[in-house]
Amino acid sequence: MQTRPSPVSIPTASNDSLVITFAPLLLSDVYALAEDDANGAIVVMSGTVRHQTDGKPVVALEYQAYEPMALQIFRQIANDIHKRWSEATRVVIHHRTGRLAIGEISVLVAVGCPHRAEAFEACQYAINTLKHNAPIWKKEHWADGSSSWVSIGACEQSDEPC
Repeated sequence: MQTRPSPVSIPTASNDSLVITFAPLLLSDVYALAEDDANGAIVVMSGTVRHQTDGKPVVALEYQAYEPMALQIFRQIANDIHKRWSEATRVVIHHRTGRLAIGEISVLVAVGCPHRAEAFEACQYAINTLKHNAPIWKKEHWADGSSSWVSIGACEQSDEPC
């Protein structure tokens, strides 16, 4: 029987949750981690594997990360959010690694704040900064049997959709 590696997480000074894991991500778990009595809003962004890129059929994605550095980037994102949106109560960033099928969740970001505008802004900042800075790569497996690696950050730096 093959065992799966444990999730890799990084301790934070707050109640934030920053994780890279091989295990499936669950919306309910991430939402619960973002809950706080001070919140008037929790915004969750769920990135899922879609069936095509630029009209080319995709059958799966495979994610790899340089985990120690990626988690440091996650921590910096959380710290930046707490500085910029000082009322933010919780920041949750969870990312999958390994092979994911169409429809599976690859990344979940949640931010809890007293007000919705700040929660939306902070969540958008988190996913955009993650995609730009985190050392995470995806391999797109195409229906024709070919595949190609793409840096997540390269998606944000080009006109290519990711």
